[in-house]
Amino acid sequence: MKLLLDENLPKKLKYRFNKNYEVLTVPEMGWSGIKNGDLLVKMQSKNLRILLSVDKNMSHQQNLEKHNISLIVLNSNDTRYNALLRFVPEIEELLSKEIESGLIILD
Repeated sequence: MKLLLDENLPKKLKYRFNKNYEVLTVPEMGWSGIKNGDLLVKMQSKNLRILLSVDKNMSHQQNLEKHNISLIVLNSNDTRYNALLRFVPEIEELLSKEIESGLIILD
């Protein structure tokens, strides 16, 4: 399963996921600095359905269902690598089940 890490997440977080996941980053894809709507369109064109982010506003600004994207927001005041590591097992557990398009917030 492919996951995309938004540019607001530390790139090295991608290496914490198990081998069942191909984790890509927005900068690796050459998509740094693009607007959220354009990001969703580009994700759709590459058949990427899961976006990990700390951007709590994206779901209010974009129609995730229209793009068939699941946005998993990591609800953390600290966006440093060590603070976000705790989310990885929960994300993997969540993705082991079928999830629908839309917003998922992890606390």
